[in-house]
Amino acid sequence: MKTKIIFAIIFFWLYESGIKSQSINFKIEVGEELTYVVKYVLLELGELRFKILEKKEKEGQTYYRMMVYIDSYSGVPFVDLHQIYETNYNSNHYSDYFRATHKSEDYYGFTEYKFDYANKKLYVKQGDLKPYRIFKDTTEVLTKKMQDGLSLFYFARWNFGADRLAKLSCFVAEQKANTNINFYTKTEKAVSSYINYEVDCRKLDGETDVQGVFGLTGGFEGWFSNDEHSVPIYAKLHVILGSVTCHLKSWRKSNWNPPRAK
Repeated sequence: MKTKIIFAIIFFWLYESGIKSQSINFKIEVGEELTYVVKYVLLELGELRFKILEKKEKEGQTYYRMMVYIDSYSGVPFVDLHQIYETNYNSNHYSDYFRATHKSEDYYGFTEYKFDYANKKLYVKQGDLKPYRIFKDTTEVLTKKMQDGLSLFYFARWNFGADRLAKLSCFVAEQKANTNINFYTKTEKAVSSYINYEVDCRKLDGETDVQGVFGLTGGFEGWFSNDEHSVPIYAKLHVILGSVTCHLKSWRKSNWNPPRAK
């Protein structure tokens, strides 16, 4: 259940492939690191640490390698979650590759997606890492440009900036899904539990058709910094357990702090 909640938290930072922003020039920074605390009511469940690791060129295509490190806090009842997600996010704003590693006291495994758009194929592989064993190796038909569970986060930031409804195609938790996202340019104030002032933000909200799978039982909302960095500051969503929130705790970025609301 906790894995599904983490997917849901990442999932609300979304956008539709192929739509370009008209009002923001997003600055992507290799080396950036953003850390978030996940809360269930007043209980701190754990952290999400997002990193942009490198920019690469391959066969005339530019892509960025990005990771999120997911760790529950020790002592939290019934939670032992330690995962790493990796994506190759290309300059055309969709995913080429996704890999997740899952580690707990009694399990160490992986999930991998390879998106072959030229041949319209999606390769899905799952297995154990210690000892190494493949227990799923399948191929699906690929008809659309897709996002994965991590590329969604960066796609939203890169393309934020105009009032519009976006329709998303993605592949998360080994299934295809559709999500409607509303983006707004109106500025709003948002507060993180770890920032001692109100932040100047813009909002998104929406709903997904995969409530049962990701733990979502209703809509979701997120607030992004109202600047060219589009850093998510705060989010809230409904899951099976109740209300979950996500708060920006710390950041490693050149010459940036959350913009103060006026």
